[in-house]
Amino acid sequence: MAYDADVIVIGAGLAGLTATAELVDAGRKVILLDQEPEQSLGGQAHWSFGGLFLVGSPEQRRMRIRDSRELAWQDWLGTAGFDRDEDHWPRRWAEAYVGFAAGEKRSWLRQQGLRLFPVVGWAERGGYDATGHGNSVPRFHITWGTGPGVVEPFERRVREGAARGLVDLRFRHRVTGLTRSAGSVDTVSGDVLAPSDAERGTASSRESVGTFELRAQAVIVTSGGIGGNHDLVRANWPERLGTPPKKLLSGVPAHVDGELLGVAEAAGARMINRDRMWHYTEGIENWNPIWSRHGIRILPGPSSLWLDATGKRLPVPLFPGFDTLGTLEHIMRTGHEYTWFVLSQKIIEKEFTLSGSEQNPDLTGKSVRQVLGRARAGAPGPVQAFMDHGADFIVERELPALVRRMNDLTGDKLIDETELRREIAARDREIDNKYTKDLQIMALRGARGYLGDKLVRVATPHRLLDPKSGPLIAVRLNILTRKSLGGLETDLSSRVLAADGETLPGVYAAGEAAGFGGGGVHGYRSLEGTFLGGCLFSGRVAGRAAAQAVD
Repeated sequence: MAYDADVIVIGAGLAGLTATAELVDAGRKVILLDQEPEQSLGGQAHWSFGGLFLVGSPEQRRMRIRDSRELAWQDWLGTAGFDRDEDHWPRRWAEAYVGFAAGEKRSWLRQQGLRLFPVVGWAERGGYDATGHGNSVPRFHITWGTGPGVVEPFERRVREGAARGLVDLRFRHRVTGLTRSAGSVDTVSGDVLAPSDAERGTASSRESVGTFELRAQAVIVTSGGIGGNHDLVRANWPERLGTPPKKLLSGVPAHVDGELLGVAEAAGARMINRDRMWHYTEGIENWNPIWSRHGIRILPGPSSLWLDATGKRLPVPLFPGFDTLGTLEHIMRTGHEYTWFVLSQKIIEKEFTLSGSEQNPDLTGKSVRQVLGRARAGAPGPVQAFMDHGADFIVERELPALVRRMNDLTGDKLIDETELRREIAARDREIDNKYTKDLQIMALRGARGYLGDKLVRVATPHRLLDPKSGPLIAVRLNILTRKSLGGLETDLSSRVLAADGETLPGVYAAGEAAGFGGGGVHGYRSLEGTFLGGCLFSGRVAGRAAAQAVD
């Protein structure tokens, strides 16, 4: 029987582009399918902040950061908490990925033209002991150009492959079936959707105008996760995180629906760790949304006072930027689904970074002048826009007015001004003394011991109720969907495994669809900057392995 291509790649996000680019380098013919129109090429990665996990990089050394593969592996294990029989392949993938991040990852990306912002960020600090969750040192490397800057080298390689006749880009093709002939999964079928001029990220039509059936020697599934499908998120919500939230914001477009994972399962693939997922607790409603329920995550510095819905401080070490899922677990035990940041104008000017390419036009546009403009007084433009227009932001000079509006915004009337003033005043007394028992103040002083945080990420410690630091600001924080941590189980060659542990002939998987490798390379928790890197690494492995497997 004739084949339409050597390999069919399903999903034109970062993992799919990477796999396709590697297949082109090997001289293989590829059909790249995606249900969205061409303007959405690059998938979720386009919208990202472009953070990459690197170990022992020149950027770290220039910032006086001492890192090593051994320290990174210690942090990964303490964060992942691998404890299941199904963690065999995820753990092996994790070890391979840490080696990649400490080895050729940076040079490989640099050869393709990718460049990095010089200041290394410190996300997911942990706050427990040395073998617990979190990054021991800063490892969050921001791509110059943010998400689009990560996508560009791989999109360029794929389009060059198309110009050479090696890549057939087929958009508006929704896969609904994977079937076998002669024992191997080699047939991909589905619906051809109506052409769409929907802008990137916006909902596109699901009207079918025909069907298709294609055959290849290998199929690579790179269709992403479930974050845009809130019903599926709730269905897989783990008991350890409590009752699923009634209100969820979406950190990804609606087409991240997880439907192809079900198609792969129907073909015999094994899905593991489906209850492991990564959602953010610092979500704010986008005042200028692109997709339905569009949320933006605040990447906070450590100074904001974090309160639950009743006005009580979150317990140690649930400070801003320290333990995302630990904070989520605590929130879901409070009986309320939202929390608050209370902070000052001085803090928001230096410590609020909004995640995403569209919220960082200076870095996305590679404008040195605009980046230097962040040092000027005042909040960055995108942050100021949320202060002016965002539904979750309250700005007031005096605490009574701030509390009144906090209660009006939620309608719950849970914040008591007297109690909140007592909490803030107690915190402020600790600021005035170089000795303190307040661990958050210890943490922010410790953060300023790192040059990168002192320069651009952590405000000088000050009293929140000092009028010179005002006005006061309250931000309601919502739960924001983002990533699936489980996925299709794969071996170290990205070959998908069946329920009996044997390979599913002809099928590979990469990116979020494969839990970024193995079916859950992160275990229960993630170290920031590892999602894009996981797409790159697993996509590269899948492309190279499939290229070797086909005749």
